[in-house]
Amino acid sequence: MKFEVFEYMEKYQFEQLVLCHDQSSGLRAIIAIHNTFLGPALGGTRMWTYQTEDEAILDALRLARGMTYKSAAAGLNLGGGKAVIIGDPRKDKSEELFRAFGRYVESLNGRYITAEDVGTSVQDMGYIFMETKHVTGASTSFGASGDPSPATAFGVWKGMKAAAKEVYGNSSLTGKTVAVQGLGHVGSYLVKHLAEEGAKLIVTDIYEDRVKTVVDEVGATAVDSKDIYGVECDIFAPCALGAVINDETLPQLKCKIIAGSANNVLKEESHGDLLEQKGILYTPDFVINAGGVINVADELQGYNRERAFQRVAGIYENVQKVFEIAKRDKIPTYKAAEVMAEERMNKIARIKRTYLGEHC
Repeated sequence: MKFEVFEYMEKYQFEQLVLCHDQSSGLRAIIAIHNTFLGPALGGTRMWTYQTEDEAILDALRLARGMTYKSAAAGLNLGGGKAVIIGDPRKDKSEELFRAFGRYVESLNGRYITAEDVGTSVQDMGYIFMETKHVTGASTSFGASGDPSPATAFGVWKGMKAAAKEVYGNSSLTGKTVAVQGLGHVGSYLVKHLAEEGAKLIVTDIYEDRVKTVVDEVGATAVDSKDIYGVECDIFAPCALGAVINDETLPQLKCKIIAGSANNVLKEESHGDLLEQKGILYTPDFVINAGGVINVADELQGYNRERAFQRVAGIYENVQKVFEIAKRDKIPTYKAAEVMAEERMNKIARIKRTYLGEHC
């Protein structure tokens, strides 16, 4: 079935979609801006080997919408956007490609602020920084915050502990079995937090070298990528790509909690309903994985790592609020997270109705 772009944008109230092409560098990229009501759209740039252009566009749109809710739920005065670059992050990167992309970011005049994401790095952000100041997560040598992955992982760990408190009555993860899917930037930091707390780890990744490193460092048990869904565990932590909870994987799950760093974990909203029916507590992705955006947003007022991580630690309380709303309104947690974000946006809307007069 053909993907109807404008129909999708109208349904979910997107503001802008930008297609970026540079023949000399081979750049093919998409920038999606969902909402700039609370502020400029902040969201990372992902580089991935998409099978089709429609798949890349849909991923950018879904991720951008998630960023709107993520920033709102995290209490940030930022909107939602996202970019994807079509290409193999292990083969197709170059300085000229990222600098060409940076010029497209610059052309948006601050409506979109980019950052690191799956398949991109601090070095890549440095190349973008050469062409635009509308980028976060570049090297600390530029006065930026560097890699946001440690902050994201820290926030996921905190949110996971809040979920454990909800299910088991205690936030401790000592002795709990956690199955981690994806050992990239965030997953590799997350397993260290979990290992230090005494959790038992089952891990997988599409890249064998990553798995070997984690197994050697923390003594995790490795399984094949296709087997991770069916392992016996307390917590399943998806830390790779989205849509991993779907019709095929959901019946395999043998966990009590889903809590990870991946975006758009549910393929369809109905899968969130099914998780609740199965008695599995879903910790909404855009709430638990907000550590990275909280961290890079701190750059906008002059980066202070201690202050940023204190704010990231607040994800524990934000996750608890989601569970409280779910119980209050008798709705699944994925809906409760949206309610929490929308309640904040509506409150800000009421404030902004006050006329402040013309600026002289």
